[in-house]
Amino acid sequence: MSQHRQHTVVDSPYGPLTLVAEEGTLCGLYMVAQRHRPAEETFGVRDETPFAETREQLEDFFEGERKEFTLGLRLNGTPFQRRVWDELRRIPYGETRTYGELAELLGTPKASRAVGLANGRNPIGVIVPCHRVIGATGSLTGYGGGLDRKRRLLDFERGAGLF
Repeated sequence: MSQHRQHTVVDSPYGPLTLVAEEGTLCGLYMVAQRHRPAEETFGVRDETPFAETREQLEDFFEGERKEFTLGLRLNGTPFQRRVWDELRRIPYGETRTYGELAELLGTPKASRAVGLANGRNPIGVIVPCHRVIGATGSLTGYGGGLDRKRRLLDFERGAGLF
């Protein structure tokens, strides 16, 4: 892993978000008290420089003016995790998929549990919309940022209210 990392913290309706860039490309977006949040010392120096476009797109998203992100991302993970995260990016704004549906789309229909584990390790929350994945019965299941944030993000995207 590159030692050339920078980070910053931005405000959001869901609490402070820590943005992390590796060699100038976004590689992390973490919420406060997020499960699987890396140690702070891995985030690199505090520097706003690589985050102008990320900040702008997040602001547009939270204002309801953006439904898709067009940022370059560095998704550090296993090949299977990266396939899951790529599939997450294909879930349209305001829609959901189940873990089983994602497993089917990946050609691994019996791997819903592995999809769930990869989903939970998503390093770039919100932008790679792991909050759009739900349980087979439509229930809100695990979310690294907490079920309350997941519910609020889904409600926001469905137009049920801001934040």
